[in-house]
Amino acid sequence: MTIAHHPIVTLNAGSSSIKFALFEAAPSLRRVVGGAIERIGSPEATLEIKGESEADAVSRPQAAPDQRAAVDAVLGWIETRLGSQTPAGIGHRIVHGGPRHSAPALIDNQLLEELHQLIPLDPEHLPAELLLVEAFRRRYPDVPQVACFDTAFHHDLPRVARLLAIPRRYEAKGVRRYGFHGLSYAYLVEELVRLGDPAATSGRAILAHLGSGASMAAVRNGKSIDTSMGFTPTSGLVMGSRAGDLDPGLGYYLARTDGTTAKQFEHMVSHESGLLGVSELSADVRALLAREAGDVRAAEALALFCYQAKKWVGAFAAALGGLDTLVFSGGIGENSPVLRARICEGLGFLGIALSETANADNRGVISSGPSHVRVRVIRTDEERMLARSVWRTCAGPTTNNGA
Repeated sequence: MTIAHHPIVTLNAGSSSIKFALFEAAPSLRRVVGGAIERIGSPEATLEIKGESEADAVSRPQAAPDQRAAVDAVLGWIETRLGSQTPAGIGHRIVHGGPRHSAPALIDNQLLEELHQLIPLDPEHLPAELLLVEAFRRRYPDVPQVACFDTAFHHDLPRVARLLAIPRRYEAKGVRRYGFHGLSYAYLVEELVRLGDPAATSGRAILAHLGSGASMAAVRNGKSIDTSMGFTPTSGLVMGSRAGDLDPGLGYYLARTDGTTAKQFEHMVSHESGLLGVSELSADVRALLAREAGDVRAAEALALFCYQAKKWVGAFAAALGGLDTLVFSGGIGENSPVLRARICEGLGFLGIALSETANADNRGVISSGPSHVRVRVIRTDEERMLARSVWRTCAGPTTNNGA
């Protein structure tokens, strides 16, 4: 099978959603169609598809009472869309690659077994991701599948950045700072290279992936030297429904005073905290911005989000020994001029100054003339990064050429 004449399929499974896309298998990697099943496990589950033709414009309810039903629905839609074609390759976002994986890898029986053994490291995402892998292996047994690890970008963190200050015996069990959002960060670094920003290859950059899940990475010469998320994606910045960093003694305190179990505590800090927990209203910054003038809870949630993000920028500038480029990305970073301005306010001592007009217009560069730091807004594209990984793994090296 010649890869250039068959589409590349990308799959990105979350705890309550599955995103998918088809790309033309050529150096340009033209996106043909993309879609998602959202709110898996809810009666309000939906299927949304956007493509190049009206036939690929779909928005309808989708029966998806659990992950298996959602996987079957995605596989069924892709089978129908491809008809007699077979994919050139299939790329999977695998959130956790454990301590070993530093690059995309072809999925074989040995890797599949290893990923099953890693489930304790990521019980929220890996089971759904492995369901997808196994379903597509059964349907397309001869098509190469590529695991693209979200932890890989941070695999080679300096030892001082990845060590956790707990007894050393746990390190042998794989307990370390892993970091996540690696596909997004890898894409952003490649975009900086394409844009000719010297910070991508010989400078200091902070990449801020701010969405319902939020993290930052300190990048020197294109390599991650630190990142806000740690052993799990719950740590670091305040997020939509995740708490970010907490005093570890809180778990024991709640166990003694409220009888909170470890499972209940994990659910609370992952699904009931962050913007949602503080505001008691929503995890969506758009809803909170609309309410902040009349509701102190919304105002405090947004203030906490921006305050913590500002602190991480300062901390990573210190780790880098200065800063050349700051990149905002993710749903909030790309679309909220108000929060970008609040995060950057008071960071003039680092050389950060925003252009009010450029920021309001969501331009690619939003720093002002006097700013010593380039501040950029870059729309991330994890699906395209998955497609690139499949193309490079299955077809050999290629240039970006806009891919």
